[in-house]
Amino acid sequence: MSHPHFIDVQVGKRLREFREAKRLSQADMASALGVTFQQVQKYESGHNRISASRLHAAACFLKVPVADFFHGLNDMPPDGVSESEARIWAFTRTSEGQTLSRYFSQLSTPMRRSVVSLVKAVLAEQKE
Repeated sequence: MSHPHFIDVQVGKRLREFREAKRLSQADMASALGVTFQQVQKYESGHNRISASRLHAAACFLKVPVADFFHGLNDMPPDGVSESEARIWAFTRTSEGQTLSRYFSQLSTPMRRSVVSLVKAVLAEQKE
C-alpha cells in the first residue's frame, strides 16, 4: 500500500482547517464541491488528491486564496528524495517533530538505541 504524498496530506489538512474555521461540516463542503462527504474525508486525509478545479471551487466556497492551501510548502525537501525521506523531512518541521528531536537529542546513546527499539516493537505490533 502506498502512502499519500506529503503535499496532498498538507493540502488536505489546510482544507480541513479552513472548513472547520468556517464551522462547516464535511457534508456542507461536499455539497459545494459536488462530491460525497466520504470524498471530502479522503481529500482531508490526503488519501485522495483534490483536483485543481475542485481545489479552486473549495477556495471560492471557503473564500480563501488557492495559494493558502500551499502555505508553508515553499520550504520543500530537495528534488530526488524518496517519498519516505520526504515524509521524515516534513515531520521534522512539525512542532511534534521538533519537540521529539529536541528531547531525543538529550538522551544518551544507549538510551536512544532503547527508544528506537521500543518504537520498532510498537510499529511491529501495530502492523499485526
